[in-house]
Amino acid sequence: MASHNELGKLGEELAIDYLKKDGYTILNTNWTFQKAEIDIIAKKENILAIVEVKTRSSLEFGLPQDFVTPKKIQLLVKAVDAYVSERDLDLDVRFDIIAINKEGKSFAIEHLIDAFYYF
Repeated sequence: MASHNELGKLGEELAIDYLKKDGYTILNTNWTFQKAEIDIIAKKENILAIVEVKTRSSLEFGLPQDFVTPKKIQLLVKAVDAYVSERDLDLDVRFDIIAINKEGKSFAIEHLIDAFYYF
């Protein structure tokens, strides 16, 4: 496995641990619909959090959250519509980003709640 794939996998594991500690229930990870993949689908109270995880080994080229493109947002919206419809869910949906960057031997984690909207 390429090192960037390993870093991404580690980032998703760190994000899951972070969310669990913050009271979220993890419903699915790496859920796919057509060409879209949702990294983490979590629930807390009456909120369905759709979480995109971005992990970087350095901030040299920008913040992790800067790499969530408009195309990715479109795919996420399409996927979450299918997810909610298939399960007939009646929850508020929110799009979050968990940005993780390596700082020496540890990682900094930032949870951006309501990171983007799509109408």
